[in-house]
Amino acid sequence: MIKLKLDNVNKQLGGVRILRNINLEIAAGEFVVFVGPSGCGKSTLLRLIAGLDSICAGDLLIDGRRVNDLEPRERGVGMVFQSYALYPHMSVYDNISFGLKLAKTEKSSLRERVLKTAQILQLDKLLQRKPKELSGGQRQRVAMGRAMAREPDILLFDEPLSNLDASLRVQMRNEIARLHARLRSTMIYVTHDQVEAMTLADKIVVLNGGHVEQVGAPRELYERPASRFVAGFLGSPRMNFLPVRLQTPGETSLVDTLVWGIMPLPFDSSNLATGTQLSLGIRPEHVSLKAADKAAGVIVTAVEYLGSETYVHLETGQDDPLICRCEVSAGWQVGDRVELQLDIDNLHLFDVDGAALKRYPQAIETLPDGVFLRSARASAL
Repeated sequence: MIKLKLDNVNKQLGGVRILRNINLEIAAGEFVVFVGPSGCGKSTLLRLIAGLDSICAGDLLIDGRRVNDLEPRERGVGMVFQSYALYPHMSVYDNISFGLKLAKTEKSSLRERVLKTAQILQLDKLLQRKPKELSGGQRQRVAMGRAMAREPDILLFDEPLSNLDASLRVQMRNEIARLHARLRSTMIYVTHDQVEAMTLADKIVVLNGGHVEQVGAPRELYERPASRFVAGFLGSPRMNFLPVRLQTPGETSLVDTLVWGIMPLPFDSSNLATGTQLSLGIRPEHVSLKAADKAAGVIVTAVEYLGSETYVHLETGQDDPLICRCEVSAGWQVGDRVELQLDIDNLHLFDVDGAALKRYPQAIETLPDGVFLRSARASAL
């Protein structure tokens, strides 16, 4: 069942288009995360759903009902802001119940809903405390409780963890995930943190420059990004990109890698011209290394030790180094010469506009010297 639908929604401020033709459907009970860089429009989109900003064009439907002109309190949504915005002179109980009192909720129902909300958020033993007596995580839960107590159909979160330290963010992220598992309510969450997006979401909406780049499950977006932007935004370290030139278009693309010479790749470039500039993408975990002769291979320029793994930086003649995620036991050192092993199942090819080229599942048999492609389908490679 579709809970919320955005139909060709646009937002403009002072002649500048903030959001462009947003089309999106969110199912009942889904946890959807809006993610993207600063200024991409994700918080503005959340405010349009909440009714805090007006829609310039298009329709917003909740349960099939157009709500463009409804006040926030009439939409059945609750919002948790980046700032806790708690009343310092009020107890936890009074902060949570404040919205219910404004709505003139009957006293017995009000108390029941506050106690139920406090129990869900594990605040039931803190109801008489003031905000100054609470930790940052507890204050954030009170802010969530204030929105939840109204029992909204949709809960909106606008970067609720950005003011917390790293360890507390992890704790609160887990608490929000457990909360959704218990309530199974529809939740929309805005963040610029890709880790929050990947770990919390049923569905991720990646925004860029006011438009939707891609919508899908976290694994889908990570493993099969629809654009170079999505590929580079999700993942830490980000995906490696190498410039290549199309030598022979077709269902199998013959490209000049500029680093290793001519390489055939299982991507359809039939509609592109010979000589077209493309980008070859590969994530750090899909690059492995083997020792090379002194006169061959590429040079290790940096090694980042992270305890459980190391990131090895390689000089390829491009502006940015190529990064490989390796086991600590590999023992690579700056100055080593290595050959690369690329996993063909996890290569990506993007056109000049950043769109991903369609992949074909055939194995590639001809390889350039010095580069080894590993494939589950073609282990002989």
